[in-house]
Amino acid sequence: MAAAATGALFPASNPPPDSGAKTPGNLAGSLPGSIDARGLNVKKPAFGSLQAKANAQAPPKVNGTKVGVMDGFKTDDEVISSHHPRTFINQLPDWSMLLAAITTIFLAAEKQWMMLDWKPKRPDMLADPFGLGKIVQDGFVFRQNFSIRSYEIGADRTASIETMMNHLQETALNHVKSAGLMHGGFGSTPEMSKRNLIWVVTKMQVVVDRYPTWGDVVQVDTWVAASGKNGMRRDWLVRDSTTGDVLMRASSLWVMMNKETRRLSKIPEEARAEIEGYFVDSPPVIDDDSRKLPKLDETTADYVRTGLTPRWSDLDVNLHVNNVKYIGWILESAPMQILEGCELAAMTLEYRRECRRDSVLQSLTSVLEDKGVDDLSLFGNVGCQHVLRLENGGEVVKGRTEWRPKRVNGIGSLGGFPTDIA
Repeated sequence: MAAAATGALFPASNPPPDSGAKTPGNLAGSLPGSIDARGLNVKKPAFGSLQAKANAQAPPKVNGTKVGVMDGFKTDDEVISSHHPRTFINQLPDWSMLLAAITTIFLAAEKQWMMLDWKPKRPDMLADPFGLGKIVQDGFVFRQNFSIRSYEIGADRTASIETMMNHLQETALNHVKSAGLMHGGFGSTPEMSKRNLIWVVTKMQVVVDRYPTWGDVVQVDTWVAASGKNGMRRDWLVRDSTTGDVLMRASSLWVMMNKETRRLSKIPEEARAEIEGYFVDSPPVIDDDSRKLPKLDETTADYVRTGLTPRWSDLDVNLHVNNVKYIGWILESAPMQILEGCELAAMTLEYRRECRRDSVLQSLTSVLEDKGVDDLSLFGNVGCQHVLRLENGGEVVKGRTEWRPKRVNGIGSLGGFPTDIA
């Protein structure tokens, strides 16, 4: 069958017509076993070798006409066909070329096969299985997953408080977007946009039970509720997506502000009708901290940091400084002994006014209860009071923070001193 297929692909050439001339010896007949396909003598006595050489040098005469030596020889194809049948193998000029082509095809197929990921993903490898999140619990709660990235962790190898706060803000905006109420501005509804109204936060309370680490996946749930006649409360609950353990709780109060006049506004009835259908009748996840913060200035502050200015990247789409940025500025004046030996456990922030691009600010901090920071090993949790204000004296944010000893294998340490943790 191979010979038949080869014959179809490589038709044999017909022998030249017989001119009637006869060549001497066996040249016109079958090829002797002592001569190869090229007409050369192979392993014969010297006499036969000399005779073949003489024949090559002295062309014979046939009927008085000189005939070249090759005129009387059969072609290679004729010689081969006279002894061996035509096959696919002996018709190929070079097997190495075919072998190289087959190898190239095989390697390309193997590469494509190896690129296919057939290994099942571990649950902790799923970065965000829900994409931008989804509405759950009868449409009242928005849920979104976040994977903690390497650039979101700090010196403690855990997610920073700014990272966690950014996750809260992201879920809040995606909640509004998923509900179909996003219409310009930063979370503004259609009726709010008609009146140049935007949401601004007035108070934020956060309690952190444990900070996630690099590669952890956190699940953030958020929902809204009414707060008085002209306010809205938004709560968050952050869990470890693998264990379900609560990592952080947060509660915030929001009011409307006119984007042009920068003054607070009542909630229009048309805007209230858009959002009240999403309100949840439930208590806040954190009890309201109504303690009044004492006054803090240069004379009463223990630590002061001046010359803080916003960068262009610190502004949001409403052209004021993002509220998460204030947290970083507040901590600029926190004593280094607390930052190195403790982790932020809770904070309460009261936002008094917005900060614009050309603002210059001061960060002031004082340690509460006269504990100081030189002997932190003698105490458990440490409290601090903070004020972020403009250089002309106007307060931007007032706050209180609580710090606990850092946990290292179940043991806390403050300033290098071991402290037992209940």
